Amino acid sequence: MTRAVFIDRDGTINVDKDYLTDPDEIEFIEGSPEAIKLANSLGLKVVVISNQSGVARGMMTTNQVDSVNARLVQLLGEKGAIVDAIYYCPHHPDYGERVKCTCRKPGIGMLLRAKEELDLDLDGSFVIGDKWVDVKCGENAGALTSLVRTGYGDNDYRRCIDAGIKIDYLAKNLYESVTNFVRKKIETDN
Repeated sequence: MTRAVFIDRDGTINVDKDYLTDPDEIEFIEGSPEAIKLANSLGLKVVVISNQSGVARGMMTTNQVDSVNARLVQLLGEKGAIVDAIYYCPHHPDYGERVKCTCRKPGIGMLLRAKEELDLDLDGSFVIGDKWVDVKCGENAGALTSLVRTGYGDNDYRRCIDAGIKIDYLAKNLYESVTNFVRKKIETDN
């Protein structure tokens, strides 16, 4: 089984623009492509996981989400960074019980799907994001977690602490997380 780094999209890889629907508006957070390229070089699968409730809210279509994701993969690829898979939850946060949603973070449905489809080891994997739901998702899956201070990270740091959500590494951004946390953990384990 292979280890992976599961990375939130908006606020972690790219600037969060509140319901991003236009692929031309993707703007990388400094160092994100380099972080993903480094994760590739460490032999990790790179999996993007994202809650996209804008679909259920009628603010975007699944075609728009797919277009943004495809453009993200293309732009990263142009910088030598490879994304192995992207999963997203289109459900509304208040409708989880009605639609039997198990994919919305902090649930681990997206991680379980990736585990099955990509033959991944969740226990040895990493989850990196800018919100408490990302960290809690990683904790729920038994993965190592990192909260980045980009996007909502500064606001959600206190929420994690107050709720007792375990953050394995607090980072300035995705690049710092992969460089100082993920890489060092991989090197220590080898």
